[in-house]
Amino acid sequence: MPASATKPLRVAVLADSDTRWKWGTLTANRIAPRDIRLDGLLLRGRATPTPRQLGEVGVTADSLREVTAVEFLRTMREESYDVLVLALVGGGVQAMLHGLKRIWEDRPRRPVVVTGYVGVVYEKLADGLLLRHGADLVLANSRQDADRFRAVYDGVGADASSVTEVALPFLGGAAYEGEHEGRGPCTVVFAAQPSVPDTRRDRTYLLERLVRHARRHPEREVLLKLRSRPGEHTTHIEELPYQKLAQRQDLPPNFRLVYGHMGEVLDRTDLLVTVSSTAALESLHRRIPTAVLTDLGIREALGNHHFVGSGCLASWDQLDDGHRPEPDEEWLARQGVAADGGYATAFDTARARIAALLDRPGGLPPITPYYTPVTAPGYLPGVLARHHLGPDGTPLPGAPAADREPGPVQRIVRRTARGAYRHGVQRVAPVIRRMGEL
Repeated sequence: MPASATKPLRVAVLADSDTRWKWGTLTANRIAPRDIRLDGLLLRGRATPTPRQLGEVGVTADSLREVTAVEFLRTMREESYDVLVLALVGGGVQAMLHGLKRIWEDRPRRPVVVTGYVGVVYEKLADGLLLRHGADLVLANSRQDADRFRAVYDGVGADASSVTEVALPFLGGAAYEGEHEGRGPCTVVFAAQPSVPDTRRDRTYLLERLVRHARRHPEREVLLKLRSRPGEHTTHIEELPYQKLAQRQDLPPNFRLVYGHMGEVLDRTDLLVTVSSTAALESLHRRIPTAVLTDLGIREALGNHHFVGSGCLASWDQLDDGHRPEPDEEWLARQGVAADGGYATAFDTARARIAALLDRPGGLPPITPYYTPVTAPGYLPGVLARHHLGPDGTPLPGAPAADREPGPVQRIVRRTARGAYRHGVQRVAPVIRRMGEL
């Protein structure tokens, strides 16, 4: 066996938020046909994770640094990787695909490019999928998603062969064995989301119902699991952090706000409650009783419509009275939850496809996204320009850090600008919105 077939694969993960960094890194480890050396690249932007967030997600890499889009493309031109995972929002994936197509057009061999979604896909299905088209593998986290992804690509005449069914890479942990003596009080966890719901009234309502549940059941431990601290951003913008809303509440002694790794919180959870968080799938995978709230309606804007047919839909009134939802087994199977033990083989197909692509005689063909200056002349240039790339994928004049690392002053200015942006999102924008509603 040649040495090249046994040495670790060089893998790079480009991510734009804490959750996508977690997804990309775990995915890279699960889909690699053999051992890897992993280099992490964090795309500089509004949601670039802080050191605290990086520590909390619980994944590591052999190297990790922050880059602009142009710096990333320069790295891909100068370094040789076997696999590249693009853990980005759809527009970022599309921009990088066009940039990579440009820098690799004269290279005989290029890495296998992989992308996908962090969790449940309940909105912008066609938009997000077509922005990801052009990658060698577009990962679908369930059988249902794989079917929907292929239908979209087939429906516009795009090649659907890249769609590859896997599962969410962060499922796992010990199976729930039920409440028992010696384990402590029954623990109810509400998994908060940064942008769902998005109004003060709705978020205040959910907080008040959680507090009411704690008062009604003083024998229980009630936890509000938060994604980020004020001033930090994750995949979605959080204008109204629950921490600030909780400051106005008289909280009972059995109610606490908690941070940390979701898996560690689930280790002590007896009932997981959420509006539509992917944490519900993690909980269901462990067979933990899981409730998806209907109090604010079952609506696409909330994402809880994804759980229609799951058997998990319930209201706070029902939960207050002791109801425990029973999940539908057929629904679970189609969602890639794999609570039946099939998770161990969920990534086999992806590993086999990557191994075959790495061994493809003559290397891989050029990247060919569906969107081009011909198919989307009024859309694509704007997507690329947001990442300082021209319509042909080359850096625009004046692109930041195109040929050098930022100096100390530039780094300070960037941190200040990012802080000002977050302040505007979390404090100024809500005030302006409320004024507009007067």
